[in-house]
Amino acid sequence: MVAPLNWGLGHATRCIPVVQAILDNGDCPIVASDGPALELLKKEFPDLLALELPSYHIKYGAEGENLKLKLLKDSPKIWNAIRAEHKLLSHIIHRYHLDGVISDNRLGLYNATIPCVIISHQLQVLSGGTTWLSTQLHLHYIKKFHACWIPDHENYPNLTGKLSLNTDSSLKKVYLGPISRFNENGIKMHKYDLLILLSGPEPQRSIVEKKLLEQASTYNGRILFIAGIVESTQTVHKKGNLTYHNFLSTEGLQKAMDRSEIVLCRSGYTSIMDLSALKKKAFFIPTPGQFEQEYLAAHLEEQNLAPFATQNNFEMSMLDRVKGYSGLGSLQEGRTDLGSLIAATFSKVNENSDPIPSSLST
Repeated sequence: MVAPLNWGLGHATRCIPVVQAILDNGDCPIVASDGPALELLKKEFPDLLALELPSYHIKYGAEGENLKLKLLKDSPKIWNAIRAEHKLLSHIIHRYHLDGVISDNRLGLYNATIPCVIISHQLQVLSGGTTWLSTQLHLHYIKKFHACWIPDHENYPNLTGKLSLNTDSSLKKVYLGPISRFNENGIKMHKYDLLILLSGPEPQRSIVEKKLLEQASTYNGRILFIAGIVESTQTVHKKGNLTYHNFLSTEGLQKAMDRSEIVLCRSGYTSIMDLSALKKKAFFIPTPGQFEQEYLAAHLEEQNLAPFATQNNFEMSMLDRVKGYSGLGSLQEGRTDLGSLIAATFSKVNENSDPIPSSLST
């Protein structure tokens, strides 16, 4: 079972190559999540069994600076969801005869009877003055899994900076290198000058959408606008220099990114990995109050890979700065063969042996 957290669409989209690798191995995965993340996986893999898991009820406030207080207030709901999915997993294992679980940041999906791994690049969870506490809470759950698969390079320079680095010897870590559902194909003909690609929890997604739509008319070029709203049907509208889609499938989004010269998006880690895989130039607007996105945007700018601006300060004229940056295609070495890793991890499920392949662990 492959089960991403429903926090924006990033966790779900980076699980797409994981699910595909399982299918390529000749196995039959189950996908599981809730909300838009589950709907996305159902659209990508309509023939697979899809299960709904308890929702973490993660929402942002309208004022991004209050995110930490909002999450603190909602923490009882989150802990309840973690406990509920942990309890539910025992029933799912029994009913569907699971051989293993791959969780993307769903902290309750561990069980001692089968191999359960967690995908996370957050070995340090940034939360301002409470970073140590939030990191220890996260590691408390990560250590309950058989292993943590980290989608980044083990050594610096890397895409996540300090986020994925932790010297705790009790962590069973496997560095995958960046993973992405996309593949670079060398297309140089650009139909669009700018691709605006949105995602993330509400209401911040809608807030930045409104701001960018208002500014679109000031941009001297062709814009493809993907709102990141997963609905029952895909819609498209055209007005002036702008083409607007509510969402696109993986195939459609691959074409959109291939045909766009630069990308404007949040500095979520999955977006960064996708842009790196496609060797794109980008401009980032971190989600207000989300410490990780703010850190990643600053980290990439410091490495001269991509510029960023805050949501309040952004203006379309700032996109000219992209020309002075090298782009996100310079860290492409060391990607793991997901199919081989999955086969090695879960092939010994009925044997009394360590389910973590020693040749792939660190």
